[in-house]
Parts: sequence; C-alpha cells; structure tokens
Amino acid sequence: MNKTALALAIGALCSLAHAEPQSQSFVPLALKADSAQSQATGFVDGQSLSGSTRNWYARERATRAPLWKYTKSDGSRHDTHSRDNWLQGNILNYSSGFTQGTVGFAVEAAAYNVIALERGRAAIAGPNNRTLTHSDGDPIGQWSKLGLGNVKARVSNTTLTLGRQSVDTPMIAYIGNRALPSSFQGAFVHSAEFDNLSFDLGTFDRVSPRTEQSLSKFRSEYGAAGLQTDRASTAGLNYQPFKSLTTSLYASSVEDFWNQYYFGASHVLGDSSLLSLTTGLNYYKTVDAGSKKLGDIDNDTYSLSFGLTHQGHTLSASWQQVMGNEYFDYLHETNGIYLANSLLSDFNGPNEKSLQISYVLNMAQYGVPGLKFNLYNARGWGIDGTHYRGTAYDVRGMDGENHYEWGVGTSYAVQSGILKDSTIRATYTAHRASKAQADGSLDELRLVTTIPFNIL
Repeated sequence: MNKTALALAIGALCSLAHAEPQSQSFVPLALKADSAQSQATGFVDGQSLSGSTRNWYARERATRAPLWKYTKSDGSRHDTHSRDNWLQGNILNYSSGFTQGTVGFAVEAAAYNVIALERGRAAIAGPNNRTLTHSDGDPIGQWSKLGLGNVKARVSNTTLTLGRQSVDTPMIAYIGNRALPSSFQGAFVHSAEFDNLSFDLGTFDRVSPRTEQSLSKFRSEYGAAGLQTDRASTAGLNYQPFKSLTTSLYASSVEDFWNQYYFGASHVLGDSSLLSLTTGLNYYKTVDAGSKKLGDIDNDTYSLSFGLTHQGHTLSASWQQVMGNEYFDYLHETNGIYLANSLLSDFNGPNEKSLQISYVLNMAQYGVPGLKFNLYNARGWGIDGTHYRGTAYDVRGMDGENHYEWGVGTSYAVQSGILKDSTIRATYTAHRASKAQADGSLDELRLVTTIPFNIL
C-alpha cells in the first residue's frame, strides 16, 4: 500500500509538472506599451453613471449566554439571545472621464442611502455596526451620505486621488460585508507603469464607516474603546516575477498605534482541468510606535494555505498562527487582514493556532456557470493572554481558550440579460467558544442580494 501511495503521489506531481509548462516562466520587467492617459476620451465623453442596490439580512442567535442588549422606550437595558437586521443599501456613482492631454483630470462622487426594513428595537439590539440607530438604540428608518467624493489626476499609468475614496490594500482596504461599504478620506497614488509591477502610496485621516453618516477617526478593531488616531499611511508594491507567482510587500504607519509590515505570495502549479495546486502565504509583523496608545506590541502572525483544484472541485487546508501576547490587530472599518482563517471569527487571539479545511464546488463545470457551493470547518486553540502586561487589550483572562466554526453557503451570479452580474448569496455559520473566548457561541443566517445597474 505504501508503494502504491508513493506511485500515485509521483504520478500526480508529474501531471502537475506537465499540465501547464508555461505557467512557471519568468516575466521580465518591462514598461507598458500603452498609456491609460493616452486613451483618455475626455471629461464628458468618458463619463458614467452607475450604481447598485443591495438587500442585506442577518439573523443571529446566541446558543449559550446572551450576547447582545437592547434598550426599551423607558431607557432600561435588557439582555437578548437574538439579533435580526434587515436593510436595503443603495449606491449611485458618477465618474467623469479623464480630460485629454499629458495630465488628465477626473472626478468621482457616490451617494449612499440605506432604508432600514427591520425597525424593532428588541430585534435590532442596537447600537451595532449593522443598522444605524440613535444612542438609545432607536433605529433610523432612512439615511444618506456622500460615500465617495474625490478628484483624480493622471499621468501615463499613474493616478493620484484626493478626497473620499475606496482603497484596497493589505493594510487599508474597504470592507463591503454590510449594506454599504466603508471608504476613506485622504490621498492615494497608484502607479502601474510596468506590465508586472505596481506601486501604492497613501495617507488618510478619516474613515467613513459602513453604518454611520459622519466621518470618524481611525481606531483599532480589538483595542480599548475610545483610543483613536489621527492618521494612517501605507506604501507597498505588487510584483509578478513569474506567470504563476504573485507577490505583495507593504508597510503601514498608524500614528501612535503601530508600524505594520506585510508580505504575501500566491503560487499556482499545474492545470485546474486536470489538477492544480495553489499555495498562499500571508505574513504580518506589528510593533508599537509613537506614544504607544495601545501599549507595547510585538506581534508576528501568518497563514499558509494549500488548495487542490480539479475542474469544479477545490479542497483547501489553511494553517494560521499568532505569535504575540495580544490580538493580531488591524484598523476598524477596514479589511486589512489578509489572513486565510479570517472568517466570522478572525482566529487572531494571543498565541492562537488555527486550522481550516474547506471545499468549494463551482457548478460551471456542470453546465451552471455562476453557481457555487462551499463549506468549511475551522478550529482555533492555545489562546493564551496570561503573559500580556498592557491594558489596551482584554486578554489576560484567556488561558488555553479554544473555539471552532463551521459554515455552509451558496452563491449565484447572473450571467446574462438585464440582471447580468447580479448576485445572491446565502450562508449559515455556527461558532462555538470556550468560556473566555471573546466571540461567543452563536449561529448566523445571512442572505444578501446585490443588483448592479448602469444609467450612462
């Protein structure tokens, strides 16, 4: 049996090696042959007016102790085991074209609007980051804001954006898992002068949260409430040295919080029509900086994942480890956590180790393009905050904590017709935690339908 297993393994590796020989070829560094600015059609001729509408519903049930509170009209606070949020989020986005010439200019503006479809105080259990409420938890039935508003200047393939904008980097990234996405106020430069190398540089002083009308200062996702910072900056590059390998290297400075460094790499070997192997590595290094509002931080966190794909089937395993006596932390209202096991829980407790096994079925291989199914199970253990000596993170009561999470989901993207690119997604997630693990024990059902549209 051992000889047979060895023969099968060698055969599989040989198949991988010969399935797509060109995928491993080196990509020389070369300037792009064309310039995006040279293709500019003008401020008016290049304009567009588009948007989307999203129906967002989440039903949560605590399976052990109550996890939420709500306020009655008499001002009294009460524990609850349930939370239901249902909203309709609407986005209308205007983008001009770039003016012609060596330097092109353009503008972008997006109006965001939300209608609360569930307005019961006890059901919503607010305030929360799902439904906008008054401080007493009374829901706001409808509200709007300027989600994006910026001016752009472009030379060749390099663009400077000033104002409120959407950004996607491993350090500062918009998060779009609610009725509306977050956005950021500041300056950002994206340069893509080479075929396989691009650069990013940005600095921001405010965030526009997913469920707030006003701009806010940045704060950390897991640090003590009330600790804020005036500026978050990032710089990085994305480089593809081989056709099969993409890499990213970024650094960020969050004033008086931390300096953070990131390296990511993704490699594909083989041909998915037969068998391919995708390997992903994400690594973050975080150290305290400035006046150390979050105390001493010395944290190394990484994830390593392997995914085997055969036609429509993908089976993956992901290992993640936190090496530090505090949480692996990132900025609130961002998606700056490019770790494989960031799920309903982030699996980012002090000194935590976690393992996830997942399976994805893409039905395009069976004649239903756009339809996918997925399931996963993730387990975290060894959470130990007893060596933490600061006050910004509530972890010292965690001693050998553990938790697990499993989820199933399906999604469908319309392939053609008037509703082309519309998506519907349904997920059911269960999370179970030991007594001192912070995420608690709960079940969540989430249904999200997003319909994009174009006016001009």
